[in-house]
Amino acid sequence: MDWREKYEQAATRYEAGEGREHDQRQLVQLANAAWAAGLCLLMLGDAAGANAWLVRAAGRYRESWDAGAPPDSWGRPIAAMKALLIAGEDARAAAEWALDVGAAEAESPIGRYAGTLALLVLRRDAEAAKLAATLSDPFPADVAAALRALAAGDDDVFAAAVGDVRRSYEGREGYLEDMPVADTALALEALDKGRRVEP
Repeated sequence: MDWREKYEQAATRYEAGEGREHDQRQLVQLANAAWAAGLCLLMLGDAAGANAWLVRAAGRYRESWDAGAPPDSWGRPIAAMKALLIAGEDARAAAEWALDVGAAEAESPIGRYAGTLALLVLRRDAEAAKLAATLSDPFPADVAAALRALAAGDDDVFAAAVGDVRRSYEGREGYLEDMPVADTALALEALDKGRRVEP
């Protein structure tokens, strides 16, 4: 994978899109391009550059929601939280957003995933554990196991589950923005690390 070339493509897409009028679809395209650029720089070892793009992506995902995204567009708050976690930034505002728009009460598993992740970011672990328990097939079992382990503070189960998440990415046929990066594993590991160092 030529990460530099992929970065330049993503950055060019972002810059080209910035000058247009933005509806919610165009804003999410900008967010996805920024997300891809950030992951490319992360793979290149440019942490500062990656973080700047990932924070930008999180902001664009929020803008896209506020611009009239369908109410079940749960991928947007999830992506915003993941971007901020990977960047090492405070994801609490994105978590509050997810809960404010009803993620924890969502009928869909992806919505409840957003709610579970948000509750974990906010350290509301008892609530997160109850919500994570509702995540069953077709929701990925490895991600659900990692979320439950985080809520329970079970380090061994968490490590095993995140390993499973990483391996599941290796077998995928498609990725967001064609970026073969185990972003969910990166976000969960960052969340775990942050919870260890913060009071």
